[in-house]
Amino acid sequence: MAKIVVDEEKCVGCGLCVNNCPDCFELNDEGIAKVKNSDCDSCDINDTISQCPVEAITVEG
Repeated sequence: MAKIVVDEEKCVGCGLCVNNCPDCFELNDEGIAKVKNSDCDSCDINDTISQCPVEAITVEG
């Protein structure tokens, strides 16, 4: 099964992933994106990945 991963070192906290797919992503207390639902199917994850300005989102597996 594929796993969505956010590289916290790269993330700048712009929030585009959260805006695009709030069922899958959220910002933590430091303003860094994190995956809250890796099995999310309510958005096009490839579209969300392509919108990340620092390429911090990947899918493994």
